[in-house]
Amino acid sequence: MNQSRRVAITMHPVRTEALDGAAEFIAGMNLHGIECVVEESRVAEMRRRLPDVRIAALSNDSQVELMVVFGGDGTILRSAEWALPHRVPLLGVNLGHVGFLAELEASQIDELIAQVADRDYEIEKRLTLAVTVRDGDGRTVWESFAVNEVSTEKASREKMVDLLVTIDERPLSRWGCDGVLVASASGSTAYAFSCGGPVMWPNTEAFEVVPIAAHALFSAACVVAPTSTVDLRMVGDMSLGAVVWCDGRRSVDVHAGYGIGVRRNPDDLQISRLREQPFTTRLVKKFGLNIDGWRSPGLQRPTPEPC
Repeated sequence: MNQSRRVAITMHPVRTEALDGAAEFIAGMNLHGIECVVEESRVAEMRRRLPDVRIAALSNDSQVELMVVFGGDGTILRSAEWALPHRVPLLGVNLGHVGFLAELEASQIDELIAQVADRDYEIEKRLTLAVTVRDGDGRTVWESFAVNEVSTEKASREKMVDLLVTIDERPLSRWGCDGVLVASASGSTAYAFSCGGPVMWPNTEAFEVVPIAAHALFSAACVVAPTSTVDLRMVGDMSLGAVVWCDGRRSVDVHAGYGIGVRRNPDDLQISRLREQPFTTRLVKKFGLNIDGWRSPGLQRPTPEPC
């Protein structure tokens, strides 16, 4: 076993195909003399699958060159909680639905094994976000990061949240709304896209501010510079409060007078790519976009029913 090379594995928590794919990959890595470490909760079942392969548990002290993720974008976001602070690249094997962060499909395990063994991949860096929540006295009460988005949302359906949005220390607008998203370019195809935000190419050095169902004449999404700071202030009658979410995984309750500050995180997320695939191609494929047009001569159209 080549102790100088070690790869981490994370998996979707319940899907059997994630366990199957991970087991196949680990067996292949073992043949190349590369040790694999997996999440502690999955060590026992993986050892039962591969009794002749050395499998260790992933810890904060693990030294790995790559983290391979078997699951959808949700599993990748969970894995980023370990990979981002450790500055380890992620490589996703898609078992989900859309899978913009994943690199290849589960049917391509043999290709994955060969290219990881040969270190035949490139690293793509993605801007991430840092969030700081302060109470009414300006004291920091919570900090976190986001790969996709930071969302500040009303805590109850009874009332809108009232947010004053400030960009680079200049007030932009005060929105009575269901919430406000601050999304990275990676997150522009996720929650922000569902709320009407623009799609940004993942290498775009920018992030966007997207109101959620704002009751306002001006409620357009705004794209800001990577050096910008976005601040949200809880104003008005906020007796029901709100909640701040990072990637839908980490959250904190906020109240009247609280401030939410979002800026660029100094650590970029590193995504491993096995081949060059332009984002336009990925976007068309994942969203099933029509590139032939609705008036294409070869397009089958339904025959209208007689009146």
